[in-house]
Amino acid sequence: MALAVSAYVMMGVLARALLDRIDESLYQRAREMVSLADAGRLPGELTSPDGTLIQVLDAAGRITHATTGTDRLVPLLDARERAASLAQGRARFLGGEPYGIPHLLRVRVLSADRGQTVIAARVFSEVETSISTAGRVLLVGTPLLLVLLAAVSWVIVGRTLRPITALRRGAEEITGTARSRRLPVPESRDEVYSLATTLNAMLDRLERADARQRSLVSDAAHELRSPLASIRLQLEVALGHPGGADDWRETAEGVLEDTTRLTRLAEDLLALARLDERGGALARREPVRLDELVPQTVERYGAAVTVRIVGAPGRPGDPGAPGEAGRAGAPAFPVAPAGVRGGGEDGAAVVVAGDALDLGRVVVNLVDNALRHTVSPVVVELRTEGADAVLTVADDGPGIPEADRERVFDRFTRLDSARSRDEGGAGLGLAIVRETVDAHGGAVHLEDAAPGLRAVVRLPLS
Repeated sequence: MALAVSAYVMMGVLARALLDRIDESLYQRAREMVSLADAGRLPGELTSPDGTLIQVLDAAGRITHATTGTDRLVPLLDARERAASLAQGRARFLGGEPYGIPHLLRVRVLSADRGQTVIAARVFSEVETSISTAGRVLLVGTPLLLVLLAAVSWVIVGRTLRPITALRRGAEEITGTARSRRLPVPESRDEVYSLATTLNAMLDRLERADARQRSLVSDAAHELRSPLASIRLQLEVALGHPGGADDWRETAEGVLEDTTRLTRLAEDLLALARLDERGGALARREPVRLDELVPQTVERYGAAVTVRIVGAPGRPGDPGAPGEAGRAGAPAFPVAPAGVRGGGEDGAAVVVAGDALDLGRVVVNLVDNALRHTVSPVVVELRTEGADAVLTVADDGPGIPEADRERVFDRFTRLDSARSRDEGGAGLGLAIVRETVDAHGGAVHLEDAAPGLRAVVRLPLS
């Protein structure tokens, strides 16, 4: 359709250009004759090298001068037609058959002095020939051009879509048993290359997520087998060797202990599932005062945990003064004077944006992990450094080798017997801490406390 419209427009423009050229030529020849007629210098025999037909009429309408081959008796236009042509001021078409000219003519009329009139005419067949020739060329050339464009487009589009076809075939070959395969990447650095690399990166993420999910299911099943097997064994022994109330009480205590382990494991798995479901986003984001949340969270541990909030307001010698909380016999957390709340440096509140429940779980997991391996009370410290709130949990246990301090944040990771399931941990606590802190835009790492281990959590202040 575009080629057809273009051809039609080109034919119209060509016809108009040729017609304007003939009209301009007729006007120039007629003006020359008018100038000669006004000066009285018309030759007896008019000549026209370009083939223009000229008739000069006097005031009575008689032909006084004419070019060779032009009728000298009958004007090309009668008086009424000459008057109309002069009024219009432009050329017109005229059939030449009545005048012995077997062609269509283009005629222009101009007036001269003393009532004279100049009629200039030119055969229009040359324009018709040019237009018909161009039409035949377009009639044949346009379909050929269309076929050529179709062929070129087919080749170009085919070469462009060939990498897409390869991507589709590669995607068909990726199945549940061949997840490690990747889509072919074309050599050309174009949009298809970007698409292939993006899809391969997506497949990498999906494969890692799938492997992580399979590992979680496998590890969770393994963790569940131990307490369930213990419960079953204890019940079978109790039923097979019924004794007194003390035996059943001992069995109930063992079953309760295993049930507690199962409960903690289920809670940790649920927490991880929620973190995975949110994709690293927070369930809610609201101001959280860590200087209030941390003491309230660890209060249940009593003297087993010591809390230090650096910069908390208080007087020297008061139990809540900085440095006093860590001494023997000091309360579990600083006690500020009436009407005054603890805070960060200069007594300011330590506020972060996040989920109070998730942050409380971070504190509980770190403290529980430290209590499993410490001898002295665990020291929990909260302070501010620049634009960050820094929470540290330190114990004096055996510590962790520096090479393994990142690995312990993986799910279901235990390093040795000191940190085994017999101590009550399933290897999920630090994994929950890492993912929760990352969701809050912070960072967590482990460092040497000499002796023991210190967990350091940094969260951006609100």
